[in-house]
Amino acid sequence: MPADSSRLTAVLGPTNTGKTHLAVERLCAHSSGMMGFPLRLLAREIYDRVVAIKGPKEVALITGEERIEPPGARWYLCTAESMPLNKDFAFVALDEAQLGADPERGHIFTDRLLHARGREETMILGSEALRPMIKALLPEAEIISRPRFSTLSYAGPKKLSRLPSRSAIVAFSVEQVYAVAELLRRLRGGAAVVMGALSPRTRNAQVEMFQSGEVDYLVATDAIGMGLNLDVQHIAFAGLSKFDGHRTRRLTISEMAQIAGRAGRHQRDGTFGTIAGEAGELTADEVLAIEGHVFPALDWMYWREAEPRTANLATLIADLESKPDGPPLRAAPEAVDLEVLKRLADMPQVTARVVGPTGVARLWEAASLPDFRQTGAEHHSRFVAGLWQHLASGEPLPHSYVAGEIARLDNIQGDVDTLSGRIAAARTWSYIAHRSDWVEDPPAMAARTRELEERLSDALHNALRQRFVDRRTTMLLRRGGFDAAAVPVDVDDQGQVHVDGEHIGHLDGFSFRPDKSAKVGEHKLLLAAAERHLAGYLDKKARALAMADNDEFNLAADAEGRPAITWQGNAIGHLVKGRTLMQPQFKPVRAVAGLEGDALRAVTERAEAWIAAQLEKHMGGLVALSALAQDAGVDGQVRALAAQLADAGGIAGRHYLGDTLAALPKESRGAARKAGIVFGAL
Repeated sequence: MPADSSRLTAVLGPTNTGKTHLAVERLCAHSSGMMGFPLRLLAREIYDRVVAIKGPKEVALITGEERIEPPGARWYLCTAESMPLNKDFAFVALDEAQLGADPERGHIFTDRLLHARGREETMILGSEALRPMIKALLPEAEIISRPRFSTLSYAGPKKLSRLPSRSAIVAFSVEQVYAVAELLRRLRGGAAVVMGALSPRTRNAQVEMFQSGEVDYLVATDAIGMGLNLDVQHIAFAGLSKFDGHRTRRLTISEMAQIAGRAGRHQRDGTFGTIAGEAGELTADEVLAIEGHVFPALDWMYWREAEPRTANLATLIADLESKPDGPPLRAAPEAVDLEVLKRLADMPQVTARVVGPTGVARLWEAASLPDFRQTGAEHHSRFVAGLWQHLASGEPLPHSYVAGEIARLDNIQGDVDTLSGRIAAARTWSYIAHRSDWVEDPPAMAARTRELEERLSDALHNALRQRFVDRRTTMLLRRGGFDAAAVPVDVDDQGQVHVDGEHIGHLDGFSFRPDKSAKVGEHKLLLAAAERHLAGYLDKKARALAMADNDEFNLAADAEGRPAITWQGNAIGHLVKGRTLMQPQFKPVRAVAGLEGDALRAVTERAEAWIAAQLEKHMGGLVALSALAQDAGVDGQVRALAAQLADAGGIAGRHYLGDTLAALPKESRGAARKAGIVFGAL
C-alpha cells in the first residue's frame, strides 16, 4: 500500500482504554478503510458495529472461513491473515499488534505492522510493551499513550462457590473449561462458555446468555483477552499455566494483564484474582505489575518472509526458513503451515504433480489451509495431500466431492464434543469454499457451508446450554434476594408448582414436595424457594378452605392409621384426644401449622367447625347429653347423670351409676326422661 504522506500513529495502552473504539471512529471518518484483528470473533463484532453505522452494502467481512464482500464495499473488517493488502484504503488499522511476539502467528502481525498502510492514515493498536518495537521498526510513527478508563484491583483467591456475579473464569484447556462450567452449574445454576474454536453464531448466543443475565458466570479460554467486549466485573484465573504448543509454562505478566484487563468496562472498576485451591497464587510483583499496567517491554518480534519465491519447493522452503537481517526481528518458529509443506514435499505422490512455479505456489496455498480441527501436522498434511490430488491440475475440486463432504457433516445430533468436531470440519470446508479457484460455483458452496455451520452452531449452543445451565437453580438463587411477591408463581390443576416458569415440585394440599428429578443437594434450595414464593398462594388457599362447604371435608385413616381430616383429598390435620370424648382436638399437619397467623387461624376454626357439625350429625344424642350437662336451668342431679352418660358414650350399666341414681329424686327422673335419658331394667 502507498505510504507517501500517510499519517502513522501507534496508540498504546492497557485494556479498556478505548483504543479499538478510537480506531473504529477513525475508520468510519475516512472514505474507505480496513482493520485487522487477532480473532475472527472480534472481526465479526466490529463488522456488526460498522454495519450499523454504514449499512450492509458498504461493509465487508473477510476471515478465513467467512467472506462477506458486497460489490463496492469501502470498509473492510478482517482477521490479520486475511487482510487484502493489494487493495487501496484511505485508512488502515492493526489491532493487538503486540502479537508479533506470538510463536505461531507472530510473523503475520509483524508483516502487517511493517507493510499494511493506509493512503491517508495508519493506526497501530497495542499494549505499552510494544513501544520499543514501534521506535525501532517505525521511527516515523507518532506514539500516543492512553490511560485505562477504570481501576483494576486484585481481589485475591476465591472459592468457585464464592465468586461474585458477573464473573468470567478463564481456563487454559477445553477440558478445564468444561470442568469449571459443570461445577458452576451445580453450585450457581450454570455458566456460558466462550472458546476461540466456537463459531461466531455459537459464541454470540453464549455471550447473550451472559449479557442478558440469564446466567451470571462465563467460562472462557484466554481468547477472552483479545479485545472481546463483555460486561465482566471480575476475572478469575482457573490456572496460571498454559501449554503453548511446545511446553507447559507459567503465563507471562503481559498475558495475565491482557486477560485480567477484561474486568471492568468504561468507567466501572474491575477486579481480578484466582480460584482458590486450583490456580495457585499470583506473586506480589505480578499483582503490582497488573494493577499498575507495567509490563516487560518487547525487545523482539517474529518475522518470516511474506513473499517467498516459488521457483521450486526447495527455494520456497528455504525462503520461509530464512533469517531476518537482525535485531529486533527473530526468525519465526516453524508454524503448522510450513511443517505441513515440508511433509508434503516428502510425499512422492504430491511432488510428482507439482509443475513449475505456478504449481509450487498452489501447493503452498494448499499447505496454508488452517488446521481448524487441531489434528496436528501429520494428520492435517494427509488431508491436504488428498485435496492436492484434485488441486494439482489447476482445476477446482469436483463438485460432487465437496458436496459429499459437506453433506457428511450435516448432522446436528451428538454431544458437545461431537458437534464441536463437526463445526471445526465445517470451518475447513468453509475456508475451501471461499477460495474462488478451489471450488466450482464458490458462492453456492460458501452459502451451503454457512448454512451448515449455522445449524451446527445452533445445535452446539443448545447442547452447551443443556449441559452447563440449570435455569431453575439460576433463577432460584437469583430470586432469593428479590421481592417474592413479584415473582410469578403458577400452580396447575394437578398441583404442579412453577416459579417464573420453572418447575420446582408439586403441592399435596398445603404440603410441598420437591421435584423428583432434582438432585438431593437441590432439595434444600427447592424447599426454601417454596417457602419463599408460595406464601401468598397458600394464604389464598387457606381462605378458600375457610369458605368451603362441609361436603368438601372427610375423615379417613392416614398411612399410619391415624384419623386424618382431609380437604379436597389432602390431609390438613388429625383428630387427637381431648379433655372429654365429645371434645376431640384438631392438630394441623406440619404444612398447615407453618402458615401465617391469620391463615392458620382460619384453617383451624373451619376444621373445628366441621368437627362440631359432624358430631351433631352423627352423634346427636351425645351432643344433647353434653348440652344437658351444661344447662344451668336443669336440676344438678340430672346434669350430673347426663355428664356421666356422655363420658360413657351414651350408655352405662346401672351398677356403674348406682350412687347417682340413688341420689336422683323421683321428680327429677321425669325431667331426665324428657331430656331423652332412658331408664332400663338392667
